[in-house]
Amino acid sequence: MLDFLAAAGAADAPPGWLQFLPIVGMILIFWFLLFRPQMKRAKEHQQKVASMKKNDKVVTAGGIVGKVVKVDDDYAEVEIAQGTRVKIVKSTIGDILPPGGKPAND
Repeated sequence: MLDFLAAAGAADAPPGWLQFLPIVGMILIFWFLLFRPQMKRAKEHQQKVASMKKNDKVVTAGGIVGKVVKVDDDYAEVEIAQGTRVKIVKSTIGDILPPGGKPAND
């Protein structure tokens, strides 16, 4: 009788790979809700920085607002005040402001 119960219990056990389905499901949810949109934003940001040109208004990651005077492969020269220019790494550009936008202090 005990052999019959042990055999019946073993037959009802789910396969081992079925235990990993919730983990795979969580990974897929994280991929579509977190990682994929972040990669898309990063790619858009890289394209935006690559298309930066002279006279664009930019905001650095540190919050400095200025106008692009010169653009190189890795650096950009930005005028932050009249006669004050700084050379910054292009990857630290946080955003390129649309033309016609109001200055920050007005």
